[in-house]
Amino acid sequence: MSAPVTQVMLPGQVAAPEGPVDMQTMYVMHHGFRRDLRRFAAAVAATPVAERATWALLLERWEVFAEVLHHHHSGEDAGIWPWLRERCGEDHLAVLDAMEAEHGEIDPLLEACATGFRRLAETADEDARAALAVRVVAARDSLGRHLAHEETEAIALIQALMTQQEWQELDERHFKDDTLTLGKVVRLVPWAAYDVPRDVLTRVLDEAGLPFRVVWLLTRRRFARREARAFAWA
Repeated sequence: MSAPVTQVMLPGQVAAPEGPVDMQTMYVMHHGFRRDLRRFAAAVAATPVAERATWALLLERWEVFAEVLHHHHSGEDAGIWPWLRERCGEDHLAVLDAMEAEHGEIDPLLEACATGFRRLAETADEDARAALAVRVVAARDSLGRHLAHEETEAIALIQALMTQQEWQELDERHFKDDTLTLGKVVRLVPWAAYDVPRDVLTRVLDEAGLPFRVVWLLTRRRFARREARAFAWA
């Protein structure tokens, strides 16, 4: 087993178990999910229903968040949890069962939120806004519990059983997007990098390579402007 690497700790993150696998990309994704649901909850509560243009921007922004989260969870369900099941003891199977069950709890909440955002982008409906406010908070809390559980127990299991090479092989097989287009890169890079502390962002971009750094430099201001417009009332 390789020597432990220095793990990152980002705002909101509850744990960073030591071990040989560098989990910084996972933690950056978690940071983005927490950031987004916190901001969506505030925006839904504060944005007037008559602000149709703002609701349209929030819907567009929700779709980016949901796309990234779906890809992330799909990779875990198809790759990480089955790999760990084959190698862990029976006393750890409950953790993996919980990971899958928590994904199943989160998915319908996200779809209900998407329906609410679509409704409010189409019409000023106070009842729809009130319902969406409840659903977004439920999604925020459910995903928050899941990320905390994953960071404390599931990632500890990864660090105990997996090498960096094995992690990279799983990443290539289950997390790399074979349909990755320039449009997806332009959406994903600023989304992932936004509001990440400078020292961590520098480390992430250094490891990602020059193309991703260039995309970040070219897209960060436009992304920030659209964030300001979508979350103007938050």
